[in-house]
Amino acid sequence: MGPDDDGVAGITGDRLPDERRIEGELTESTNPGGALWALSSAGPQLRESAALAADAGLGVLADEGRPRALVVAGVGTAARTGDVLATVAGPRCPVPVLGHRSAGVPGWVGAADVVLAVSASGRSPEALAAAEAAARRGARLVAIGAPDSELQAVAERARAPYVAVPRRAPARLSLWALTIPVLLAGRELGLVPLAEADIAETAKRLDEDAERCRASADSYVNPAKELALNIAGSIPVVWGSSPLAGVAARRFGDMLAANARYPVVSGELGEVGRGRVGLLDGVFGSLAEGKRDIFADEDDDELTRLRIVLMRDDGLDGDDTAPKPDTRRADAVAKLAERRGVRCDVIPAEGGCALERLASLIAVADFASVYLALAHGLDPMRVPAVSEMKDEAVGGE
Repeated sequence: MGPDDDGVAGITGDRLPDERRIEGELTESTNPGGALWALSSAGPQLRESAALAADAGLGVLADEGRPRALVVAGVGTAARTGDVLATVAGPRCPVPVLGHRSAGVPGWVGAADVVLAVSASGRSPEALAAAEAAARRGARLVAIGAPDSELQAVAERARAPYVAVPRRAPARLSLWALTIPVLLAGRELGLVPLAEADIAETAKRLDEDAERCRASADSYVNPAKELALNIAGSIPVVWGSSPLAGVAARRFGDMLAANARYPVVSGELGEVGRGRVGLLDGVFGSLAEGKRDIFADEDDDELTRLRIVLMRDDGLDGDDTAPKPDTRRADAVAKLAERRGVRCDVIPAEGGCALERLASLIAVADFASVYLALAHGLDPMRVPAVSEMKDEAVGGE
């Protein structure tokens, strides 16, 4: 803590966003820590990680055939890699793919199963405990994390493959570097129909979105800046129209909370219709919109309102590897929001495979979360509350 020991030392930023902070070329003062650079390197991250995974000996996974189940152990962004694996594998995956977000592994894990322990730092207590438990129980283990880390030492003792991924940014800005080894391990196990062309096209998509979302592009041609300014001052509600889009929606929720410090509601539309759609009729939805003065300056309007972000995945024509997404809920939500005056942004999935479509939903949203932070004068690379929480948790043990 700071010299005053007030619990908020080092916290900067403004409650009201200022569009001028994200227009034109950004300097170190307006883009502290290089968060935009980290996101711009997503394509190179993906390619580098794929090469590292290819050299890590993942081919041994195929020798013993398919497992009974695959467990992806980790927290935060590491856990999201398991969500990506499950959605890319699709509903016809021949074995269960399960995320485990606490220490150790589920009680049923044994020699017939595979455990992927993922940690960007290689120090996550949850990943370390999972790797050690998997080794004790005789499960096949793959570990993914920083070079020369504690997790690598555990993997080496267990004689398990280890993909050493250089850590150049916070974990949340390194999603693709962590995800590709997880997907390639799944491919070796026969769970993911992932072609080399799919990886190449996804990397290309990330490169193209990084160019579209570059800092020098003004908001009227930069989709990330436009989305950030649309969300500014609202309560974002991010819904995905399919399981794939639901992963992207939850990812956007993670990034808005960590980078821009915005409270977010996120999830998949299959859950929304069971109650959460009622937000449209609530005090931040139609009840707030009904009080809007159409002649008032929006800057003088103090009512906080919902902003719906609908991530829409309509699937691929002619793709018989997965059921066609049901688009009726997405259509219904857009119509309901329009009737109530609740503003709605739609982000469509694009691409020729599941991984590329997922990347197309995630990339622009990732940039938007950083631009929203910068518009408020926040440093997206530095989250004091996270550091303080870690210090308090360690100190309390």
